[in-house]
Amino acid sequence: MRGKFEKFGLIGMGAVLGVMISLNYSAIAEKDSKPQLPLDDLRTFAEIFGKIKSDYVEPIEDKKLITEAINGMLTGLDPHSAYLDADGFKDLQAGTQGEFGGLGIEVGMEDGFVKVVSPIEDTPAYKAGIKAGDLIIKLDDTPVKGLTLNDAVKRMRGKPDSVIVLTVARKNEPKPLIFKIARAVIKTKSIKPKLVEANYGYVRITQFQEHTGQDLATALKALATENKGKLQGLVLDMRNNPGGLLNAAVGVSAAFLPKNELVVYTEGRTEDAKMRLSATPQDYVRGGPKDDYLRDLPADFKTVPMVVLVNGGSASASEIVAGALQDHKRAVIMGTQSFGKGSVQTILPMNNGTAIKLTTARYFTPKGRSIQAKGIVPDILVEESTLTGSQSSMGLREADLNHHLSNPKDTEAEPAAPAAPAAPAEPAAKPEADATKKPGADAAAATGPAEFGSKSDYQLNQALNLLKGLQILQKKQAAAN
Repeated sequence: MRGKFEKFGLIGMGAVLGVMISLNYSAIAEKDSKPQLPLDDLRTFAEIFGKIKSDYVEPIEDKKLITEAINGMLTGLDPHSAYLDADGFKDLQAGTQGEFGGLGIEVGMEDGFVKVVSPIEDTPAYKAGIKAGDLIIKLDDTPVKGLTLNDAVKRMRGKPDSVIVLTVARKNEPKPLIFKIARAVIKTKSIKPKLVEANYGYVRITQFQEHTGQDLATALKALATENKGKLQGLVLDMRNNPGGLLNAAVGVSAAFLPKNELVVYTEGRTEDAKMRLSATPQDYVRGGPKDDYLRDLPADFKTVPMVVLVNGGSASASEIVAGALQDHKRAVIMGTQSFGKGSVQTILPMNNGTAIKLTTARYFTPKGRSIQAKGIVPDILVEESTLTGSQSSMGLREADLNHHLSNPKDTEAEPAAPAAPAAPAEPAAKPEADATKKPGADAAAATGPAEFGSKSDYQLNQALNLLKGLQILQKKQAAAN
């Protein structure tokens, strides 16, 4: 059992401000034969190292040069591989528990700048109006250009209540936006349920943490109790969910799929990187069946009509769940095309207290689709409305990131996003008119994630309309029989 969980990889979206949100350990596989070292290239490296030591304008410590070489070696591979110093590794471990210090932004590097993948809900950055797709160009008075991602993340960390000024370039804004944000100890809640109206439940998953599956089971049982009976429809909202732990994604999928159904499989070069994970307790809980948090979940949740909401900020673990439910025809996927991160990162601890986050595999949906650099295409396209402010990634997707991993099925035709159907039974929508915004603070305040799940949430309303239409159709079919 333990060995199986050691294989679980990190499904993160790059570096997280204050924390990288996903963690699982993997033992370094033993090799029968050691790879041949490229001696000529190593001689060149040693020569360059010596020239820097002797000729650079200022003295440089050996440790700094070697650390920067390691950083460059990893960041040059893909946007998600990275070197974690001792502090970064500790922050990563803390983040999987859902509590850490910082601003609450998941970030990556793009053209030498820090690019926001997603603000984490209910954090200082989220409340200040930072959006996915924002390009951070200055930290206080320090330009970001020239900093490594680790350096930038360190500068954004700090004592609770200390203030940092972020200068941000945002698409369609004529000049940079200025945000003054107070750091905080961030406690994130990954599950947010509510009964939106009689017989219709709503569960928002903000990210996938260690206890997300268990918290989901608790939330679903509470919804059934509050409704005083089985639900007629459920909306699972994973918009702007940047991902998290793989076993948590398997557990969430298992809450809605028949037992033993395949959720996801991975393919990599080592045996540890090749997994098939199903809706079975040993694949989502450490203790196996005796610790199965889904064992007393009402059976109705295996069949309740479902709509899953995704957008361009839905990535990684959230794409695993959406892909599994879509392939098994268990839910209707609604919204806009997801981010497209279909790679697995494994945390490999080093002997000196540091670690590397290394891309070790690609993951595939049950029907063999690779989401890498493509994403999940919704069954029903419903654009986000700027009046509800739920804009997500401002066009940023995995395929836009430098050095992104290729899709192994690029030779196959990529499915086109479906056109929005006109039939009322499957309501899709045109975007509403843009809200009037001013540059600066006013524009920053027009941030949508604060309204996910509200009465003005356009996509949620369309999901509910669809569920009600399905319910009416089911009743007509039952009456005809």
